Amino acid sequence: MDERAAQEVRTLLVHLGTAMVATGQPINEVEDELAEVALALGHPDAQIAAGPTGVTLALASGAPATYEGVTGSLRLDQSAQVRGIRRDLLRGGVDGPTALGLLLALRSQPPRYPVWLANLGWVSTAVGIALILQPGWRNVALAGVASVVVVGLFRLAQRFRLLSTLLPVVAAFVVACLVFAAADLGLVEGPLRTLLPPLAVLLPGALIVTAMSELAAGDMIAGSSRLTFGLVQVLLFTLGVVSASRLFDLPAEALRNVRVAELGWWAAPVGLVLICLGIGLLESPPVRLLPWILLVLVLAFGAQALGQHYSGPVLGSFLGAVAASTGSYLVEAFVPDLPRLVVFLPSFWLLVPGSLGVLSATQLALDPGGATATVVGVVTVVSALALGLLVGTAIAQSARGALRRARRRRPHGQLQLDHREPVDTSDTSH
Repeated sequence: MDERAAQEVRTLLVHLGTAMVATGQPINEVEDELAEVALALGHPDAQIAAGPTGVTLALASGAPATYEGVTGSLRLDQSAQVRGIRRDLLRGGVDGPTALGLLLALRSQPPRYPVWLANLGWVSTAVGIALILQPGWRNVALAGVASVVVVGLFRLAQRFRLLSTLLPVVAAFVVACLVFAAADLGLVEGPLRTLLPPLAVLLPGALIVTAMSELAAGDMIAGSSRLTFGLVQVLLFTLGVVSASRLFDLPAEALRNVRVAELGWWAAPVGLVLICLGIGLLESPPVRLLPWILLVLVLAFGAQALGQHYSGPVLGSFLGAVAASTGSYLVEAFVPDLPRLVVFLPSFWLLVPGSLGVLSATQLALDPGGATATVVGVVTVVSALALGLLVGTAIAQSARGALRRARRRRPHGQLQLDHREPVDTSDTSH
């Protein structure tokens, strides 16, 4: 292969790699799946070094390398397209120049819905999380009002760079002031849990758990850098909440981790539906994916609730992560054209590791006497989430391998029928 053709392949692969990183995939998965594409393109010895901020790639050891930086994250609809492009490259359904053009056009694609509908999706998500996290009539209503404030701050931050940098502190401070004022007037109980749902979309929950799974998989640089960034974001949110708490004369009991359970059994199912609808409006995934997103949310919530009922938050977090990871893999195995990552990522808003971090860090700042128990509790739950992801992935990959072997063992007549199908789904990509 001449240098020009090699350069074109490297350019395609690094752009695909950076797009995969921007979807939020763990780095170890990005490198493995990008190597599969390189192999399909005729380069089995490709050398890949991916990180949270960029991808370096050479087609062979000692060969020229190409670097491409990651510029921000992608919405779920864009993530679905990245998975589709990768799948088509594996199957030979698209040529290199076409695939590169599609990747380069991703960033300029507008959201599926207008801004006002996306804002409504943010409010719907916050109300849905409140119905699960703090199911009280006044708490849910206040969370909805506070989410409108957060949306306004987020839109302003898109225009002003300074506010964008300080958004975690400012949003947490304003929401906390609103919630603490209501608690000071005796309108709501459990203010700490009430202020988390409006901030849930901004919290780095997926980032922290992805970092832990990368560290467990041996990606030390990527995992430690993501973890450091995520913890800094949690501390910024905590700074805003603690600053607001100093303005109000609330008793220490009012700032404890108290769950208000005024609503009945129906609160959780309605909350899950609202979260799914909110994600659909906010992240613009294809409408056909919403039932699958809801399915994975239900699996994660059911497993988490079961574990919490029998043991506590550690087992609940572990089982919830196992269910979310396994469910998303199996959905992709049975419906190969569905992108696993798109139906999986929303479950992090439900497992709320970012909310847990802010809640625990706030309690630590307000009550240093319980420092040891608080820190150990956060680390244990986040570690349980990361371990659950690894276990769920291992289970799902084993099940998917068994499914592939079963497909290969079909009777000869069935195989002949499969060959007449317009699309070959015997090779299901990740």
